[in-house]
Amino acid sequence: MRTMNFLLKLVISAIAVMITAYFLDGVTIGNNQFLTTSSPQVNKLITALLVAIVLAFLNSIVKPVLTLLSLPITFFTLGLFLLVINAIIILFADKLVDGFKVDGFWTALWFSLVLSLVSSFLDLIKGREQEE
Repeated sequence: MRTMNFLLKLVISAIAVMITAYFLDGVTIGNNQFLTTSSPQVNKLITALLVAIVLAFLNSIVKPVLTLLSLPITFFTLGLFLLVINAIIILFADKLVDGFKVDGFWTALWFSLVLSLVSSFLDLIKGREQEE
């Protein structure tokens, strides 16, 4: 059951990445040179899934380290520096996933904000469907 929830969360995150990239200028999900599918939509979906996997990894491994190292700055900015850390995580994902492109820091900051809103909305929908 735990594995199924994790996979469902990854699929929801991939859908959220695709939705966010669609609405936000400066973020593109394009052709991954390592994938050889004939359909560009399948290629984009697989690239979005790779982005979701990389973001899950970075958020579980790299983000705690960055948060701990920047604790004084985070304290003095009343937690707003965490937004900068989220943007840095998005820029790391840009470098790691072929076919995922973010134009710059401010775009990464907006992407992280919109992605968290879209993910929360999709999680809310998932939660309501499980209740019924």
